[in-house]
Amino acid sequence: MDFARATYLILAEGALGIHTSKTATSAIRYLRDRVSAVIDSTKAGKTVQDVLGFGGDIPVVASLDEGIAKGVVAPSALLVGVAPRGGQLPEDAAEVIIEAARKGLDIVSGMHQHLSDIAEIRDAAAAAGVSIVDLRKPPANLPVSTGRARLVESFNVLMVGTDCNLGKMTAGLEIRNALIGEGEMVAFAPTGQTGILLEGWGIAVDAVISDFTAGAAELLVLEGAERAGPDGIIIVEGQGSLIHPGYSAVTLGLLHGSLPEAMILCHDVSRTTIRGDNVYDWVKIPPLSRMIQIYEEVAGWLRPAKVIGIALKTNELSEEDARAAIRRAEEETGLPATDPVRFGAGPLAKAIIEAKERRDSAAQRQGALAGALR
Repeated sequence: MDFARATYLILAEGALGIHTSKTATSAIRYLRDRVSAVIDSTKAGKTVQDVLGFGGDIPVVASLDEGIAKGVVAPSALLVGVAPRGGQLPEDAAEVIIEAARKGLDIVSGMHQHLSDIAEIRDAAAAAGVSIVDLRKPPANLPVSTGRARLVESFNVLMVGTDCNLGKMTAGLEIRNALIGEGEMVAFAPTGQTGILLEGWGIAVDAVISDFTAGAAELLVLEGAERAGPDGIIIVEGQGSLIHPGYSAVTLGLLHGSLPEAMILCHDVSRTTIRGDNVYDWVKIPPLSRMIQIYEEVAGWLRPAKVIGIALKTNELSEEDARAAIRRAEEETGLPATDPVRFGAGPLAKAIIEAKERRDSAAQRQGALAGALR
């Protein structure tokens, strides 16, 4: 299927929401003109604007047939818009997916459970001549990392976080767009299923065998460097958190595989503990200043990298309280901070450009000194 032209009917039954259907909400935010409707019978009759606070008049419908009939554009694919913990197919979703295939829709999914491995779905798709795209299926023959990411000339920035599911991808995309607005050549390197959906390339590093996680990250940086060019910037999508009991392993593999020159720390100001249905309440999120120390120390085991900006998620606060939270973050860390969705990513884009200029100036001075000593 052609990612650049696909139009999506999104399946998010019982789960449409910012925290509960990240793939769906990201498609609505960044592919709005290509989203037909969202299936969620618990919110049917509303629009996505009513439910999410953005997305306009895309309808929320109760069934597949209603979505096809009432969508704002004709869908060419069904997108499974949820990726629950464990990545298994939601209950009763298989029959909807099979019926969508029979009606001629390609099937796109970001779950750990590959739909192409489910015989009934695979057979229905084959009979109808439609595609199944498992966004989380990693490529074969991934390498073990050897540190090649440190050799790229592009300026390499990794998004990191205090927790999972707090907007690392969204912040990275907003920063990418702001950098492009400043005339920079930028590649966004997707490391998760939703980023792959939006960009049309990438590797879902949380689906990779652990020995090859860093190698997958290394390949993403190398491809990002080809896309951005030697004078460009790579924004590597972050995953998990170094302090998350369940997902810290993928964060470490991504950090040591991508070997960034700089990091942007992402944080949801409404959280004091790791989020996860009361499972992780025992894990307190440290102050931002401490999280910066943690990331810089662990990155520095292989390659020194500084946190150069703070991306905050403030959607649960009033505008006044959100701006106050941003000021507190800046005062605590001495770094530029913003909510890149709510107030724009300009301060973070500027921080990246200035860090790249410092890197380039230092390299020129070293080159001049080496020439003088010859």
